[in-house]
Amino acid sequence: MTVTIYHNTKCSTSRAALAVLRDKGVEPVVVEYLKTPPSRADLGRLAKAAGARELLRAKEPLAKELGLTDPKASDTRILDAIAANPVLLNRPIVAGPRGVVAARPPERALEIL
Repeated sequence: MTVTIYHNTKCSTSRAALAVLRDKGVEPVVVEYLKTPPSRADLGRLAKAAGARELLRAKEPLAKELGLTDPKASDTRILDAIAANPVLLNRPIVAGPRGVVAARPPERALEIL
């Protein structure tokens, strides 16, 4: 079973989600998305499973500044903005055999196992 976590080492929620997975015996592929951002195509695949708004870190000031928190903001606009500004990716995003979730709270990571 392949599980991928889009991880920010500075985020306590992201670290907790990684620990939840490891406690269940899952060693995920860890993508430090600020160092190695997902491609626009990868974001599209993640959004297809979870929805673009699930991927957006809406409380990031840049999200509001770019108008992405507006309910009228399109998925395309959101994904393009995340691709251009990886800081806008919600954290952590966990992808596995049963889907994709923003693991907030961290235990949500178990939903995709």
